[in-house]
Amino acid sequence: MSGRQAKVLSNTEVKLLLHFACRTRNPLRNRVIVLLSAKAGLRAGEIAALTWDMVVDPQGHVGTVIELRDSAAKMGSGRLIPIHAELAKALTAWRKTSAGSHYVVGSERGGQMTPLSIVVWFNRAFHELGLQGCSSHSGRRTFITRAARLVHRAGGSLRDVQLLAGHRSIQTTQGYIDGDSAAQHKLVSLI
Repeated sequence: MSGRQAKVLSNTEVKLLLHFACRTRNPLRNRVIVLLSAKAGLRAGEIAALTWDMVVDPQGHVGTVIELRDSAAKMGSGRLIPIHAELAKALTAWRKTSAGSHYVVGSERGGQMTPLSIVVWFNRAFHELGLQGCSSHSGRRTFITRAARLVHRAGGSLRDVQLLAGHRSIQTTQGYIDGDSAAQHKLVSLI
């Protein structure tokens, strides 16, 4: 995949990935990994570095935002990311079984799961599902592309997508967004 962008996943492909996660040895943890990528736009390294205190409220319940600290984010690009309802449900279920763990995504052998382990997990999943052109970055590209397409419905702008993605430059964010020829045709017909 060197030199090419990771594929943006369709809704069906995200569901396939979630179904795959449910068939693994650690279904709750792996579901959380998929959702942190596709519904929060986290990179593999950010998923690995995410700790429970970045996710829970003062009462110890899964909160409404991920407070991704600079120390856990690429190039110190910490940010607040609202937690999608599906992700909140998965985090709540996972928290009940992973009590005592400091990291949200722990290794089966104990301790923190490494970014490389997350990348390998995604690569194995995509290979077994027969999905071509996908990588651990596919969920992130999916999140950013969907956010860009829907931001007008929320009354936001591309700047909001940039902040959610943790990009320093709007040009970087634009590079993640997949074009849609059907939408382009529809847009031109509206002009």
